Amino acid sequence: MNKRILLKLSGEALMGGSPFGIDVATISSIAKEVKKVHKLGYQICIIIGGGNIFRGIKGASEGIDRSTSDYMGMLATVMNALSFQSCLEKINIPTRVQSAISMSQVAEPYIKRKAVRHLEKKRIVIFAAGTGNPFFSTDTAASLRASEMNCSLIIKATKVDGIYNKDPKKHKDAKLLKKITYNEVINNNLRVMDLTAISLAKESNIPILVTNIFKRNCLISALNQTGKYSKIS
Repeated sequence: MNKRILLKLSGEALMGGSPFGIDVATISSIAKEVKKVHKLGYQICIIIGGGNIFRGIKGASEGIDRSTSDYMGMLATVMNALSFQSCLEKINIPTRVQSAISMSQVAEPYIKRKAVRHLEKKRIVIFAAGTGNPFFSTDTAASLRASEMNCSLIIKATKVDGIYNKDPKKHKDAKLLKKITYNEVINNNLRVMDLTAISLAKESNIPILVTNIFKRNCLISALNQTGKYSKIS
């Protein structure tokens, strides 16, 4: 299915200009960008991080047991998934949330066959709670679900236009790298996604597009490989 894609959003993207939590106006704006892609006939899976509410590694560094801290982070992703579902359905996009941690009152359990059926019925599926296991990031969950769902592409939506050869905030001569290999990302330790996620995407041969979610028509431009973006393949 060459029109089945996975969108990875960071939790921080949902904060807007706030230092913490969820900014509804920002989520609504992102939802409208997703709708544009949905109208083109793409089957869309989404994974959202939880860093705007709680970050597992930070909690662990401050004294909370790492496993417990990671589970708390997974719960944060469920809250983000439910908020994004609400914004999508307000603009008439049917959506289902599937959680890797059982919580039947607010989300379906993750079942691959059921998720595929939702996609075939033109519903967007949001995968919450990461992989359901501690010590794995939502980036890794994105590569895992993209592999399981036979997605043809992962879009990593960030706050920057793509991958640069150096920090564009510090260096005016920083160059956007349009194309880069999985091995270059791994060998140069580029923090686009964690190395487990990149390795899994490489093994499954799923290219990754990195684009700025806050720019108008960013997702469509990336899919058409126009405008500013980076492609890992």
